[in-house]
Amino acid sequence: MSAASRPVGEWPDAGGHFGPYGGCFVPETLMEPLRELEAAWTEARNDDGFQAELRRLLRDYVGRPTPLGRADRLSERLGVRVYLKREDLCHTGAHKINNALGQGLLVRRMGKTRVVAETGAGQHGVASATVCALLGLECVVYMGTEDMARQAPNVERMRLLGAEVRGVDSGQRTLKDAINEAMRDWVTNVRTTHYLLGSVLGGHPYPTMVRDLQAVIGREAREQILEGSKRLPDVLVACVGGGSNAIGLFHAFLGDAAVKMVGVEAGGRSTRPGDHAARFLPEAGAGAGVGVLQGTRTYLLQDPAGNVLPTHSVSAGLDYPAVGPEHALLHDEGRVEYASVTDEEALAAFHLLGETEGILPALESSHALAWVVREAPALQDQIVLLNLSGRGDKDLAIVIDATRPPRGPGQG
Repeated sequence: MSAASRPVGEWPDAGGHFGPYGGCFVPETLMEPLRELEAAWTEARNDDGFQAELRRLLRDYVGRPTPLGRADRLSERLGVRVYLKREDLCHTGAHKINNALGQGLLVRRMGKTRVVAETGAGQHGVASATVCALLGLECVVYMGTEDMARQAPNVERMRLLGAEVRGVDSGQRTLKDAINEAMRDWVTNVRTTHYLLGSVLGGHPYPTMVRDLQAVIGREAREQILEGSKRLPDVLVACVGGGSNAIGLFHAFLGDAAVKMVGVEAGGRSTRPGDHAARFLPEAGAGAGVGVLQGTRTYLLQDPAGNVLPTHSVSAGLDYPAVGPEHALLHDEGRVEYASVTDEEALAAFHLLGETEGILPALESSHALAWVVREAPALQDQIVLLNLSGRGDKDLAIVIDATRPPRGPGQG
């Protein structure tokens, strides 16, 4: 079936393909664990008892539904009616807990006792460690040493929650390298261990399962905006690294043709290869193409020989060379517009939200806000619903360092 013959909201097919993207490109050792996982998730998704327990914990432990509120002073400043979906108010401070909790319950259902996870910004690692503490599971989190340095508070949070944090010194020492090590661990320990993947990446069924667990964001937001504004928003905006918070928001609105959707990538320092993490950036030229990385076929940053290019973002959570396969299809179908903003724009947006609304957003979410700020003249009087995917506590050292005046001669 061609992509054109199936509505974008009805993917994937039975093989985990989103049009030409997705699938399952993993070592033979992992094929059976993935089939087992797919069967377990299909069963759990249709099990009223499992779903009731998940809903109860999302309500009583995570704090759902999260609020949707108008950012009045920001809206007045920009001339745009901006509504914030407050995933930063979830327990652990980000949307990552939605997926981690669902997978944690699935691990227990499958009879496994050990979890491995990867993390970039640290929020998925914290969510995984939190859920493992709640459910009595052993937890090992892999994290690039570069990310460990810039996200030190989250490293300590994971350890305080009982997780073992293993630093990864290979490659760029960021998220891609942490995923590699987590997958190696999983291959070695498949009988007892589940890989709690944090985004809509990897081999089937992960992109679908993570989307389904994050889709609560969009279901709530759709109901809340209709109740409060009596109409759908004009524009949805979310940051896109792997893309779980964005697909979580977008999924409930895919059938609403009048609602524009924008995914915002990390434009980094410049359009030069290695200076950004924007897979759909037109100026990236030959650096952006279709390939296979860590189990899935999708858009990724690579050189002409197919080698994965280095990436950069001021935000650790967006510093990844590939994007979820459903986003690749949504891009090709034109259902979602993908844009990018620079490090500088994201840092300015971080300060703007703090000064106008008393909210410090994660630098990931700041990218989404920066797009709204930049495009505000074209959005006058429209309703823009922005997914505030996480809070900015973890990024304070980065923000402070980036905004500190340069030292002159003799100033230490």
